[in-house]
Amino acid sequence: MTDTIPRTETTVLDHWVNGAPWTGASDRSGDVYNPALGTVQKHVRFASREDVDAVVDAASAAWAQWRDASIAKRQAVLFAFRELLNERKEELAEILTAEHGKVLSDARGEIARGMEVVEFACGVGHLTKGAYSENVSSGIDVYTLRQPLGVVGIISPFNFPAMVPLWFFSIALAAGNAVVLKPSEKDPTAANWLAGLLTEAGLPDGVFNVVHGDKEAVDALLDHPDVRAISFVGSTPIAKYVYEKATSAGKRVQALGGAKNHMLVLPDADLDLAADAAVNAGFGSAGERCMAISVVLAVDSVADAFVAKVAERMGGLKVGDGRRGTDMGPLITGQHRDKVASYIDVAGADGASVVVDGRGIEVDGDANGFWLGPTLIDKVPTSSSVYGDEIFGPVLSVVRVSGYEEGLGIINTSRYGNGTAIFTNDGGAARRFQREATVGMIGINVPIPVPVAYHSFGGWKASLFGDAKAYGPHGFDFFTAEKAVTSRWLDPSHGGINLGFPQHD
Repeated sequence: MTDTIPRTETTVLDHWVNGAPWTGASDRSGDVYNPALGTVQKHVRFASREDVDAVVDAASAAWAQWRDASIAKRQAVLFAFRELLNERKEELAEILTAEHGKVLSDARGEIARGMEVVEFACGVGHLTKGAYSENVSSGIDVYTLRQPLGVVGIISPFNFPAMVPLWFFSIALAAGNAVVLKPSEKDPTAANWLAGLLTEAGLPDGVFNVVHGDKEAVDALLDHPDVRAISFVGSTPIAKYVYEKATSAGKRVQALGGAKNHMLVLPDADLDLAADAAVNAGFGSAGERCMAISVVLAVDSVADAFVAKVAERMGGLKVGDGRRGTDMGPLITGQHRDKVASYIDVAGADGASVVVDGRGIEVDGDANGFWLGPTLIDKVPTSSSVYGDEIFGPVLSVVRVSGYEEGLGIINTSRYGNGTAIFTNDGGAARRFQREATVGMIGINVPIPVPVAYHSFGGWKASLFGDAKAYGPHGFDFFTAEKAVTSRWLDPSHGGINLGFPQHD
């Protein structure tokens, strides 16, 4: 950090262990910004390996109690938590806007999608039922049990500081595990807020803990022998690193990586619907989401009209402080803003056409905020890094294609496979697309096909490392271990135990 950054000495955010804030032993810390102001609003402690060891020890001790809690008790805690979260969600939304920068409507939407998974997790009794087969051989029955793993680690990203933790820890706790959450150091306060709410809901101390930090804290979780599983969301290079390091330590891993999501617009599509979708999916949350549409594959015959409609809609977007009723807020840091903006110059050098340039726009906010307006780039060659890289910002690229086959080929040769969408009124084309696209989540006239909580979220190819997707049925499979029991009980009349029943001589 440079000395020119404005600083407001306020609070230091502690870790959360055993139901209360905890300072740890490390004296390292990091800055937490308000990206709409460009100022440091607080500091967050960074854990050492020794700190992580202490947190895992606390979680291990608490798990011994929580794993034996009845399903009814776990459901009661989660339902109480859901009710508290619903009552106070506006308070959490303000925290998200202050530290991430997303507008309040986006923050509210994030919380709502997280709450869906909390509600799903309350059905743990049904979702962890085993199976029973009677008399598989003479007098022998076989049945299965689903049991918690123990202490599990969650490493969550900056772009959804409430939703992603909710996706994972709701199911992990419902299944009877203890949790250590390592949130992003860029916007960490939501994690502590959620921890406090869980304590208020009646979760025993130590069952849910928050440890803050950087790579040192992450590596300590990945290496720790008492951490049985790791759930991660972040960029593809880090997801691959987490997967390889944690699996080499014998852990279960679900590591969700990056994306470059395509939207194919066919000539028969409703172009107004498609343009609305592209704007919302491309620029919502400033494009800082792994399910954002960042590439539109527009068929040549409608490409000009489509680009014009998108550009027209972009002109009405209001950029600024998310608390002021704007449509899009700032990016998370100044460094990230500068990196995203650099792709606009790359586009011009690579022969693309910058239709709308988001640099230097007027905003409804402080001049020091990390601003970059919505940007539209047409005729992007697939050889350009503007097409190939996960930019993770408000940059929408248009690649022109001759038709369905060329568009599908581009999607299927992408190294990412998170989400994709097709816009068409042709049911046959849509049916082919859902079958032929090598992507984990498909939208048909839906730009961001994030499944509801009772399905599972996750991509293919370099967008997911591990076999388990997030939440839904995959979530309970991931956070439990299946045990098969083969049982034989001898009948008392065949020399078994005397049950003490009266007998007549």
